[in-house]
Amino acid sequence: MNKAQTGQPEAGTQARPWLALVALLLGVSLIVLEGSIVNVLIPTIVQDLGIDRTSVLWVTSIYSLVFAALLITFGVLADRIGRKRMFMIGTAVFIAFNLLAGASQSGDMLILARAGEAVGGAMMLPTSMAIINVNFRGPMRAAAFGLWGAVFGGMAAFGPLLGGWLADVASWRWAFYINVPLGLISLVMVWFVIVESKGEDRKRLDIGGVFLSSIGLGLVVFALIEGQALGWWTLITTWDLGPLSLSPGDLSPVPMALGIGLALLAVFVLSQSRRAKAGKSVLMDLSLFRIRRYGYGNVVATLVSLGEFGVLFALPLWLQSVQSFSALQTGALLAILGIGAVLAGGAARHVSAALGSTRVVRLGMVLEILGIVGVILTISVDRSAWWMAIPLFVYGVGLGFDSAQLTNVILTDVPPQRSGGASSVTSTLRQVGSTLGSAMLGTVLFVSLGLALTNDLAVNQPQLSEEQRTQIVDEVVDTSGEAIIPLEQQPGMADVAAEAKQSYTRAVQIMAGVAGGAMVIALIASFGLPADRRREEDEEDDKVTASA
Repeated sequence: MNKAQTGQPEAGTQARPWLALVALLLGVSLIVLEGSIVNVLIPTIVQDLGIDRTSVLWVTSIYSLVFAALLITFGVLADRIGRKRMFMIGTAVFIAFNLLAGASQSGDMLILARAGEAVGGAMMLPTSMAIINVNFRGPMRAAAFGLWGAVFGGMAAFGPLLGGWLADVASWRWAFYINVPLGLISLVMVWFVIVESKGEDRKRLDIGGVFLSSIGLGLVVFALIEGQALGWWTLITTWDLGPLSLSPGDLSPVPMALGIGLALLAVFVLSQSRRAKAGKSVLMDLSLFRIRRYGYGNVVATLVSLGEFGVLFALPLWLQSVQSFSALQTGALLAILGIGAVLAGGAARHVSAALGSTRVVRLGMVLEILGIVGVILTISVDRSAWWMAIPLFVYGVGLGFDSAQLTNVILTDVPPQRSGGASSVTSTLRQVGSTLGSAMLGTVLFVSLGLALTNDLAVNQPQLSEEQRTQIVDEVVDTSGEAIIPLEQQPGMADVAAEAKQSYTRAVQIMAGVAGGAMVIALIASFGLPADRRREEDEEDDKVTASA
């Protein structure tokens, strides 16, 4: 059996490892950018295409929905058909649908294109992690995963900046067109500098598992994404899906989707256990969770993802609603977080060599917690929002340290031939954790805003009738705060708008506190991870690196 079949790289793979890493990271950066860049472009897209609110929801959510649903399937397929091949197919799909998205003339066409982009992204992300896991060892491995995490965290923060800039100087279509040449560069580089590797499993693909996992994850992610917009139990807006049309007050599709999705996932896990005992192929190798680093690491990764992007979720809304920031100004402030993540990724190799990867993960979480506390203390209606640059930078450094070194820790003891399936499960759990976090933190934010504003108006604006107060609160909450600036411009409503700004600020502080609490729980859970150790192959790699 040759090395490509066992999952081990062939002899020439290490000759150009950093070129290979650049090729992978370029592709990964496009996936992450596509997930974060569109939100700031929505107002421009609505004006240009004339799409309704339902289409807007699908444009923003379909990417995460399809992406999360297919990660496990494509991760296992990559082990079978070849990781390099899967990454290249995914890149080609991603490029093609970005062209379609940029050329879209209707909401339906844009939604289809976004779904296609997600298919390509789901092929690329877990495969990139598997390729790094197979091809890098020792200090080079820590550096490679550190840069992977810096790109992942940094691009999530740079996305709004790029989107805001494109909205000001060009067109929203260039948010998609810009990915085409960059994707082609990644595709060509991967072809020339990465050696193919595969897993050992040649059994028939578990088609039932593909159905159960994809549909189950899709329904769960749909429920988590749409719960705030549609209503967790009864509909708060009109909802149409093909011939089905539901009105406010009807049973929301959210609890049905969540219940059916969880049931399908439970059946999926049971089926995977039974198939493994019978010696049949599986999509999710449950035996991997008996590896302590992998099991505990995935628990930590899910918790970290739940709280990690809370700041990125709330701050853009607050900055534009309370501080009257433009999309470009908002992106510029959040880019400071990205700078911290990129710098931390560049320093990860040296820090990991001194402290060990597990301690770097904990250091990252501590810095993120400190950054969140700093945001809570500096965010204010009366103080310039640029004061938050310092805690955002600290938060970004923490994000850069823990985001990828956690991946490094999780996959350390995973056999290379099982890297694709293992990394896809990790990617899925992180994606679901992030989606759950956005749903939970969004609920905390808007419930807190509604309660605070209701109380503040009752105490400080007694001249308003109860009906007027209710109307103002509903308008502010339903528009995620966008109604505050127009409200301020109405005659005699400046004081009411000031109350809304103060209430919104307190709500963001509460939400940030919940996000910080999730990070604290993740930090505590990280102490279940075993201590770092030096492995024989790492020591051999050190000798090779030193002699090179």
